Amino acid sequence: MKPASVRTPRLRLACMAWVLLAGCASGPGPAKPGIVVLRDDTRTVWMTQEAADAAKAAAADADARRVAGRTPAAATRPAPVAPVSPPSPAPADGAPAELPADRLVQFDFDRYEVKKEDWPLIERHARWLAADRGRRVAVEGHADERGGAEYNLALGQRRAEAVRQMLELLGIPPAQAEAVSFGNTRPLDRAHNEEAFARNRRVELRPL
Repeated sequence: MKPASVRTPRLRLACMAWVLLAGCASGPGPAKPGIVVLRDDTRTVWMTQEAADAAKAAAADADARRVAGRTPAAATRPAPVAPVSPPSPAPADGAPAELPADRLVQFDFDRYEVKKEDWPLIERHARWLAADRGRRVAVEGHADERGGAEYNLALGQRRAEAVRQMLELLGIPPAQAEAVSFGNTRPLDRAHNEEAFARNRRVELRPL
């Protein structure tokens, strides 16, 4: 038995010959439904529409590859892109970043999540810090008088860390924002009512 490498070319030639003979015998008459005719200078071939479409697509792809091969390498190479560092927070209106007048972030009772209405305040402080990397701010956490001293100290620290982490997300490195807690030892309002408690549950952003 002959090896497959010898049989395969002969089988392919036999098939091609049969196709050519069938085309010549039938003549260039009308194609059957679902069959198309491809003609060149030497032969007429009948095949299905799917096969014809595949042949045309392969020819178009080969032409595209040849054109691409003649295109100078410099024309296809993408232009170098300069490295881009993350943008620093900038004033939306283009005005220079100034030290914000509002410095208090308020918190709900026994909570340390930053409320959405305080996000713009923190963003303004981030712009001020980003305008000069030498600037620093103390992020001071506070609690109202209810609860034990150790608990309020830990709660104040969580509040300060929450604000500091938001500054970091806005591009401010930890070296520019120092989180510290004073618990309930520095109340803004020394009254013993809900209004005073609400004022004392806070984080103060104090420039250093």
